[in-house]
Amino acid sequence: MVKQPTGETLKMLFSSTIRADLLALLLNSPDEKFYVREIATLIRKNPSGVKRELDNLEKMGIVFSHKVANLKYFQANKTSQLFSELKNLIAKSLGLPGALKTLARKSGAKAAFLYGPYAESEDVGTVDLFIIGATSNNIGASLKALEDEFGKKIHYTLLDDSEYKVKKEKGDIDLEKLLSGKRITLIGRI
Repeated sequence: MVKQPTGETLKMLFSSTIRADLLALLLNSPDEKFYVREIATLIRKNPSGVKRELDNLEKMGIVFSHKVANLKYFQANKTSQLFSELKNLIAKSLGLPGALKTLARKSGAKAAFLYGPYAESEDVGTVDLFIIGATSNNIGASLKALEDEFGKKIHYTLLDDSEYKVKKEKGDIDLEKLLSGKRITLIGRI
């Protein structure tokens, strides 16, 4: 039985920054399942606070859980009456940079930033993204989904950690030019 949203539900929904980060992660990846410590690492929050908020969201019917062996996995509840509205609200409130930040964290990136005309506040159809040290293989598919959602073409450069360090130490001209320009930092330090 699906619960009807109430005013009290909405008050409960937006009372925590951990909850906002959880919603951003889970609603932007509705087909993926995450366990508590994995989520805590991805959103860089305390596992006990993450667990408490996941339990609250589960009581509201926004996420569901299931156990596999001794791990409890959480996932967005796509059948919740609030799912599409919350997903749209998260997308609008975080915008493309917020969605890309969530993607970068989920990919295991050490650092990520936007550069080029978009970072210089120009209204352009293309966004340039630089990612360092991502461990996920499905970044391209995730970026395609964000292109469709936000109506922007996303060009990305992906360097592993060691390649980035070598280029930086050798004073790579293209990298230096890129790092000296205006950018929007999504995660990490450059």
